[in-house]
Amino acid sequence: MNLASAVKTQNTAKDKRFKMLDATIKRYQYQQDALIEILHKAQELFGFLENDVLIYIAHNLKLPPSRVYGVATFYHLFSLAPSGVHTCVVCTGTACYVKGAQAILTNLEKIIHIHPGETTADNQISLLTARCLGACGIAPAVVFDKTVLGNQTAESVGNRIKGWLQDGSIRVN
Repeated sequence: MNLASAVKTQNTAKDKRFKMLDATIKRYQYQQDALIEILHKAQELFGFLENDVLIYIAHNLKLPPSRVYGVATFYHLFSLAPSGVHTCVVCTGTACYVKGAQAILTNLEKIIHIHPGETTADNQISLLTARCLGACGIAPAVVFDKTVLGNQTAESVGNRIKGWLQDGSIRVN
């Protein structure tokens, strides 16, 4: 039994999300060029893309796992780790960087004590960066829980994050 078969046998027996993923793969007729759509559905079902899910998809689409992993890591919308209850994505593209993205990130690191790509210990906030959000006209742009806001400052972003910390589980400076 190979690794993909072992993953399929182990997981599908106890997790109905794999059956839903199977339906999506079948809807796309096992086409390899539907990989991005299938990864989107997998992330929607599982919350993030675990290694066993990536292997499962690779096996079903008859793709090398390295290709599936490569696509999953190339696009910033895919996550290989569970994200926090809230996500904050700071654009670090040229326009945003010039207009203060680094100051926003520095302030956030001081407030929530994590670096980009990390999630707080209580899984409340994930801090991410994006190379470009395509919102250069409103730079610096920050995405708060899928809502893009422009013309942000270190202070405005810090205040928004502090609002998320109502339960007091994270020390706020």
